Amino acid sequence: MNDDVRNIVLGLVATGISASLGWLARTHLWRRKLRRKQAFFGLPDHAESLLVVNRNAGGPELSVMRHDVFALLELSALIKDCNAHAQVVAHDATRQGFGERTEFCLGGPASNRRMEAHLSSLLPGVQVNAEAEAGPEQGKFRVGGEDYRMEGGRSEYVLLARLTAGGRSEARPVFLFCGQRAVTNQAATRYLARHHERLARKYGTGSFVLLLKVVNSQAYGPDVVELVADVTRAARTPLPEAASADAAA
Repeated sequence: MNDDVRNIVLGLVATGISASLGWLARTHLWRRKLRRKQAFFGLPDHAESLLVVNRNAGGPELSVMRHDVFALLELSALIKDCNAHAQVVAHDATRQGFGERTEFCLGGPASNRRMEAHLSSLLPGVQVNAEAEAGPEQGKFRVGGEDYRMEGGRSEYVLLARLTAGGRSEARPVFLFCGQRAVTNQAATRYLARHHERLARKYGTGSFVLLLKVVNSQAYGPDVVELVADVTRAARTPLPEAASADAAA
């Protein structure tokens, strides 16, 4: 074997080794990214999860709002990426606690009993005006004493939360998408899909409650979303009036 042939062979071997090392490095990074995503969502390989949906008010028995369907599609893609499975369950057909399976719960308390229960037990610092004839106060959020009113199609709010049972990080989380309108539920799921890596870096597998603002949904749909504030502490602290009522009782 002369020098030219030997150099060609050595070059091919070096290229092969470099390609193999590059493939191994990319695979390692991909697997690490996947494990972090699975940990954040509480969805290891082949895990089961629940998609809890509200019903379209006044609609057929199994009717779901169009934007909520789109939200389910966003979440289904995330669950599939984690190599996990999902079961869609109506809010009034869910009869179990949480912590055993990851749960994604969509809709406000007016149309989702499961959401109403979660807000009452997990987020006592949040009040939602669920009265159908409340006028400009309809759908108003009160978080830690601050009020957030809806201007339909222009300025609307949604709570995006990741919570664990009893604050235990090893428990499977429940994700809440509690919006003033169906389009805001979809906006929150899209925000989670786009920013879950940043949220995982900031919060790890801990709990958080974010207040999001959907801007001009009549023109932009669920795409333009602003982070108003991290309201975790306020949302998990009972409101003064509620604490006073409990003390009086």
